[in-house]
Amino acid sequence: MQVNRKIIRYMKFSITHKDTATDARAGEITTGHGIIQTPVFMPVGTAGAVKAVHMHDLEEDINAQIILGNTYHLYLRPGTDIIEKAGGLHRFNSWDRPILTDSGGYQVYSLANTRKITSDGVVFQSHIDGSRHTFTPENVIDIQRSIGADIIMAFDECTPYPCDKDYALTSMQITHDWLKRCVDRFDSTEPRFGYPEELFPIVQGSVYKDLRQQSAEVIASYEMEGNAIGGLSVGEPHETMYEMTEVVCSILPEDKPRYLMGVGTPENLLECIALGVDMFDCVMPTRNGRNGMLFTSNGIMNLKNEKWKDDFSSIDEAGSSFVDIRYSRAYLRHLFISNEILGAMIASVHNLNFYLWLMEKARQKIRTGAFMEWKNSMIPKLMQRL
Repeated sequence: MQVNRKIIRYMKFSITHKDTATDARAGEITTGHGIIQTPVFMPVGTAGAVKAVHMHDLEEDINAQIILGNTYHLYLRPGTDIIEKAGGLHRFNSWDRPILTDSGGYQVYSLANTRKITSDGVVFQSHIDGSRHTFTPENVIDIQRSIGADIIMAFDECTPYPCDKDYALTSMQITHDWLKRCVDRFDSTEPRFGYPEELFPIVQGSVYKDLRQQSAEVIASYEMEGNAIGGLSVGEPHETMYEMTEVVCSILPEDKPRYLMGVGTPENLLECIALGVDMFDCVMPTRNGRNGMLFTSNGIMNLKNEKWKDDFSSIDEAGSSFVDIRYSRAYLRHLFISNEILGAMIASVHNLNFYLWLMEKARQKIRTGAFMEWKNSMIPKLMQRL
């Protein structure tokens, strides 16, 4: 399939290093709000804010290169009229680095009991007040233009797991039809806030290899400036996720960034970097952090466990840079047991720091040709429970 469209390239992606033993690569994405070093993990700021984390912490301590905003949530509250009046999401939330917005497709998937999908779009009920709304490929592009992210996503349907092949095929075809409409709308409109935006299409096809191959070929034919892989990390076994990711990465163009949506655990990230993925996002570091689960270089800690109550060592002895060294495991456990909100804040900052540290290490190892050996040594440690 060949799609005829005039291509005007604003975003640039360059691969600076390749790993010789895997398909991992290190590179740079140039956007209107700065350069992103890849592989990259993107903290999720659902409502324009990363939960329990100050923008100052994201910029200075965590040094996040890019964050996400959620189209569905921002559309419902505060609404695109408010965001437009503010001058776009960057000005509204005071974040001057790149932003990516998802299209709302995942929220459509998660609202299965309160939505209806047709070939035209999706009618759904607000989780806030029950009011009815419609998302179409066209108005989802318009909404994201109003939000003003540097990277916006095409409208898709995320299939559940498990799902039979007939449903997966129909869903994939709808996603492809919607993509054509998204691209047409994107090409016929302009950014609203004076900086360029790029549209990423999304590969679907559930866990069926032939559907994933077909979808990847369709998505690649649009020759957009980046491509995403959706519909994974929705309950399927990790090995299946890796298999589908490998299939798709073998088809998507090498000279465009590949974004695996909603993934995942630290070991997921390293395994998928080895398959050629460049971009990741997931709520796990902040959501788990708010519930007392910390990711460390030696494994996973449940800080609510009794064993930490008199452990005055630092949270992660491998690197005090993950969080302020003054906070011990015992103190952080005390905060969680006392329901002190500071505990959630410290844990969220720690987990995000750890995820971004892991990405920085991955980039370093790719550059030096030692990624595979490092990955294989790290994964058993990352998966163990402390």
